[in-house]
Amino acid sequence: MNGRKEMCCDCCLLGRAAQEKGLPCDHSLSLGYQCGLVSRACCDDGAPDVKTNTLVPDKDNEALTGKDNPLLNECSNAKCAQECVGNGTCIRLPYYPLLFLFLSPSLSDINEYIDECESGTHNCAPDFMCQNTQGSFRCRPKNQCGDGYIQDALGSCIDINECLAQTGPCHPGQSCMNTVGSFTCQRNSVNCGRGYHLNDNGNRCVDIDECKGPDGECAGHGCINLVGSFRCECKIGFIFNSISRVCEDINECRHYPGRLCAHKCENAVGSYKCSCTQGFKLASDGRNCDDLNECESSPCSQECANVYGSYQCYCRRGYQLSDRDGINCEDIDECALPTGGHICSYRCHNTPGSFHCNCPATGYTLAPNGRSCQDVDECVTGTHTCSETESCFNVQGGFRCLSFECPPNYRRAGEKARVERSDTVRCVKSCQPNDISCVLDPVHSVSHTVISMPTFREFTRPEGREIVFLRTMSMAHSSPHISSDIVFDILEGNVQNSFDIVKREEHGIIVGVVRQVKPLIGPLNMVLKLAMNYVTSGVVSHRNIVSVHIFVSEFWF
Repeated sequence: MNGRKEMCCDCCLLGRAAQEKGLPCDHSLSLGYQCGLVSRACCDDGAPDVKTNTLVPDKDNEALTGKDNPLLNECSNAKCAQECVGNGTCIRLPYYPLLFLFLSPSLSDINEYIDECESGTHNCAPDFMCQNTQGSFRCRPKNQCGDGYIQDALGSCIDINECLAQTGPCHPGQSCMNTVGSFTCQRNSVNCGRGYHLNDNGNRCVDIDECKGPDGECAGHGCINLVGSFRCECKIGFIFNSISRVCEDINECRHYPGRLCAHKCENAVGSYKCSCTQGFKLASDGRNCDDLNECESSPCSQECANVYGSYQCYCRRGYQLSDRDGINCEDIDECALPTGGHICSYRCHNTPGSFHCNCPATGYTLAPNGRSCQDVDECVTGTHTCSETESCFNVQGGFRCLSFECPPNYRRAGEKARVERSDTVRCVKSCQPNDISCVLDPVHSVSHTVISMPTFREFTRPEGREIVFLRTMSMAHSSPHISSDIVFDILEGNVQNSFDIVKREEHGIIVGVVRQVKPLIGPLNMVLKLAMNYVTSGVVSHRNIVSVHIFVSEFWF
């Protein structure tokens, strides 16, 4: 295509189509800048066959009229039937949509009239019909568009946006709204910002006085109107929120923790209040807490002791605080305690808040401590029933009337008349003259003694319980030149081997100690016969016999 010029002519056709329909030349189709210039120029040019003022873009894309275009000025002397395009070149303008005109000097001699529609040399599409024009032809769409539409080069109907025209179709104060195939005019609406509203005429925004009205925007707080806004003067205990524009409650308890109340702080609307934990009451200043004397209301069943922030119930002797509520006092059954068996010597009787002890009906009396049972010494009080010939021996819980007669050749030592009370009767040897057998008998004395002891069911000491001491007159450390010794022995009455006898030294004197090594359950009576043997050079020089009359009580006391 060297040496040829081409130009799209459908933009001009659109302008002329608008002129033929009586539409404004600035119908504002979306044609682009250059095409729009050509379309408006062709619309303003007048009759469709006049082509002396066709616009051609120059190199700077500016539309030039015929008199200003240097290309057209070169055609001033040319004689062309249709159009001259510079250098004296004549061409035909076919007015066919989207037809590119190939401009060549070889076409300048074509002046012969040809009816392309009749000859069939047109190239209209099937949806178009051919219309012959002078020196050319047109392809017109078979379907015509209605008002508000314009046909494009392909015959499609395109909506005309009348609102985009430079001279709007609506009156001042109105807004144009494009519709399909038409348009509507609406009265301009004024949109007022926050804090403003339209005046009565509806053409201006004026300030809203938010503070007017019984409540206003501040809900009972002070209100100050501002241009386009307002501000609340909040009461004490509130703060103004500039975003939500309301007075919000200040949570003083959260903002000032531990600084307002001594104990607990509870927020309230516009304020706060202090309260105290249990055991305290609010002081007169409304902030501090004073100790509450709970005992003033007598919460305890017996005794109450006020302590800081609380109170403590306690009970009188013989009662204990209930585990259920810590308030009521319950009687202590002292007799049922693990140590209850040792509270009283004999029997324990529980009473509300206390107890009392009983002793056996006879032989005992209650001690001043109210717990122990003391043996009544009937031999001393004279309440025994012994005869004149009997001796009274006091035992645990009673007495025994015993009569000890000295064996032949023995007499009661120290007897003057009648011994009213004695736990021991001693008979010493008293031989008749020339009684050799009596003299040779090694037994020098026969003694009777009485002991009374309680029932010991258990022995906690392995060495046993010492019950009888046999004292001698022998020194523990005698002369080394004298070979002597003392031997202690149990001769009779050792029931179940309940006793033993050991020798030891006390204060330089040899003594024999009888020990109970097994428990004895009373009531029980027995006679334990003991012997103290004085041995010299391996021979018993003399012997003392002691008969121990043992009375075991049925009680442990």
